[in-house]
Amino acid sequence: MSFTLKYLGKEKEFDKKVRLLDLLESEDKEIVCARVNNRVRELTYEVYYDAKIDFLTVKDSDAIRTYEASLRYLVAMAFARVYPDVKVRFCYNVSRSVFIQPVDPKVIVKPEMVKKVNDEMQKIIKADLPMKRFVVSKEEAAEIYKKNGMEDKLDILQYRPEKTVHLYDCDGYLNYMFSHMVPSTGYLSKYNLFLYSPGMILQYPRSECGGEIPKFEDAPTFGKTLKESHQWAKIAGADSVAGINEHIHRDGVIDFIQLCEARHNRMLAKLGDLIESDIENIRLICVAGPSSSGKTTFANRLRIELLSRGLKPIRISIDDYYLTKDKAPKDIDGKPDLESIEALDIQLFNENMFSLISGEEVTLPKFDFKLGKRVPGRTLKIGPNEPIIIEGIHALNDRMTTLIPKHQKFKIFIAPQAQINLDDANPISITDLRLLRRLVRDYKFRGASAEETIGMWPSVRRGEFKWIYDTQEGADFVYNSMLSYELCVMKKYAMPLLQNVERESEYFPVAERLMRMLKYFDDMPDEWVPCNSLMKEFIGGSCYAD
Repeated sequence: MSFTLKYLGKEKEFDKKVRLLDLLESEDKEIVCARVNNRVRELTYEVYYDAKIDFLTVKDSDAIRTYEASLRYLVAMAFARVYPDVKVRFCYNVSRSVFIQPVDPKVIVKPEMVKKVNDEMQKIIKADLPMKRFVVSKEEAAEIYKKNGMEDKLDILQYRPEKTVHLYDCDGYLNYMFSHMVPSTGYLSKYNLFLYSPGMILQYPRSECGGEIPKFEDAPTFGKTLKESHQWAKIAGADSVAGINEHIHRDGVIDFIQLCEARHNRMLAKLGDLIESDIENIRLICVAGPSSSGKTTFANRLRIELLSRGLKPIRISIDDYYLTKDKAPKDIDGKPDLESIEALDIQLFNENMFSLISGEEVTLPKFDFKLGKRVPGRTLKIGPNEPIIIEGIHALNDRMTTLIPKHQKFKIFIAPQAQINLDDANPISITDLRLLRRLVRDYKFRGASAEETIGMWPSVRRGEFKWIYDTQEGADFVYNSMLSYELCVMKKYAMPLLQNVERESEYFPVAERLMRMLKYFDDMPDEWVPCNSLMKEFIGGSCYAD
């Protein structure tokens, strides 16, 4: 039976299955994978049905994930060749990069190690070795992992629901990266690898940078938070999916939930100490972070923490200072850009904060989202021991508070800084964690489908890169809102939403990727999640709900 393929401006009929690679007129190594009827496929995939094919380069977000996973495979392969006794762990790190560190802390990474690994990577790339996928049973995969000393892969294998496992063979090196891969090593010429104690940094092209490798910008505050997150996860046995699942089975749901919540409580107490010790100066507590970081619950819990110390904080939402949509700037799609700081009445916010801190009585605005405009809100007058907590994505931007002296501001950046891996070679994306939070929350409280949330996510991400991430290094405190148990709880809420995304949908590749990750987590009932937990902001039942 014949079938029709639409690709590269052509429409051709075929009577036998054809590889995607064979549809290309030349061996263009800029193209790393393709979307076939909106499903991401490797270039070695054989099509045998009617399909629309979009070939993807590193300028496309779906292709970047394929490229980055293939790069990790390449690094692991190079290590296996030149340092066969050194096991390394990959995790996402500062400046949109991957951090590579020996699992054994006694192994010291020196410049000569980086050079030797990089030289081997270059040899492998130059050889343009094919990366061949094959399928084995779980039992066969277990034997392969045992033979190659891949205990971390054995740990996660037991939670794989399928009876088979995909593996990739590249010149005798075997590994599996939970991702699509490029056809051969010659596609992986774009990367930077350099020493970054106590490991090394791997940079790769980013779609939001037009397929270029972004300039590396160190971020010591963010980096320190990631390090602390990993240290705590290791202590708690929660630095891998298998470790989290085992924790639940060994110690029980209640213990694990309380363990994670206790960490949040401890961070809040530390934060309370810092603010209380300088309360004579601090008048404005600024809380910001990317979407679905848990800003609202955090601000409420911080208020309670400060109340317990005899302080009387008030909360003010920057969202109440939105301009009407006709006055907001437009995004690249011509729609009102509500992520932009220019969508806010910056002057009025500055004046209101200055007047409150000066002891004046102020009637604050309240934005009525049904009417689409501001209406009069609370009338306030604050005393000397009543700090103002402001919360919003632009709260750390000094343009919002130019009239307030720096010593009167305490800046808090909040975000989930997950350091969880499927196995040593495969870290879980922090961004995917936030997207899952938003999927569940948007459906629960706004009736939005997974497709609607996934569809708006690129715009949200553009706003974060433009307005939020540059402000985190100026923070006085970084609050890690990650709860190690949360994906076990989130799974039962998110999976049905993702499963409802049609395979023909342009958003299916994202839904499929998220489902592939979630399936490894054991389900956890949420009845023991405390009502004041940040988790409740997304799944419902928060004691802070309006």
